[in-house]
Amino acid sequence: MPYAVRVPVLLVKLIVTPLLIGGAGLAARRWGSRVGGWLIALPLTSGPVAVFLAIDHGPAFAARAVDASLAGNMAIVAFCLGFASAARRDGWMAALAAGALGFAVVALAILATAWVPWPATLAIVVAVSLAGLRLLPAVGPLGPRRAAPAWDIPLRIVLGTGIVVALTTAAPSLGEELSGLLAMLPVIAGITASFTLRLDGADQAIGVLHGVLVGLTGTAAFQAALAGSIERVALPASLALALVAMVATHAAVLRAMRLRPAPGRERVPV
Repeated sequence: MPYAVRVPVLLVKLIVTPLLIGGAGLAARRWGSRVGGWLIALPLTSGPVAVFLAIDHGPAFAARAVDASLAGNMAIVAFCLGFASAARRDGWMAALAAGALGFAVVALAILATAWVPWPATLAIVVAVSLAGLRLLPAVGPLGPRRAAPAWDIPLRIVLGTGIVVALTTAAPSLGEELSGLLAMLPVIAGITASFTLRLDGADQAIGVLHGVLVGLTGTAAFQAALAGSIERVALPASLALALVAMVATHAAVLRAMRLRPAPGRERVPV
């Protein structure tokens, strides 16, 4: 049974989602490309989609959608590698097209593949994310960035909120798996990487993608904890558990990277 709520769900979607996306965008401007990419990787779209699916359609529906979102992290890795492969030799439109193609190929493969239990999916996603980090082109120290256009963050808010509202509205027709997978569309990552490439060059754009891949490990932990608990405990408790898992994973990964930075790469700032 769907969760009973008194506050109109659409109103919550239109308030919470813009606050999350706008806050992440402002923080990215303040702390630079890598931290910006890490913030973009947070479940700013898939998290609200999962919560609202649970409210609208019940925890069982949401759990299956979150399973698909968890697997969808592998498509995000493909997007980052595709974008980076074209970033240094082509313009931002070609890089965005290469990233979108990578995402689409992997997403279609996920839809055509038999599902495995979420603990196995989590292990695969973490391994793929770490492999993606190794495959990204190395960049040197990143210099100052040019000011982004004033409409950058409003555009992210409009597109991100639109995706959340559209997916949660169309979920009964799309089904659990497709709803969860589409929640991972790299809209915000694509906008940010494209603008960064156009304004600041390939190294800064690849820095954004580096941050995205670092952040995916925490997002995967969030989704795995949510998938494993949302049918067993109340939604607030499940969400709290997922947030704790995400924060703990981010802290562990960032600490490990500060202690053992990859050769030829700049340390990731906290």
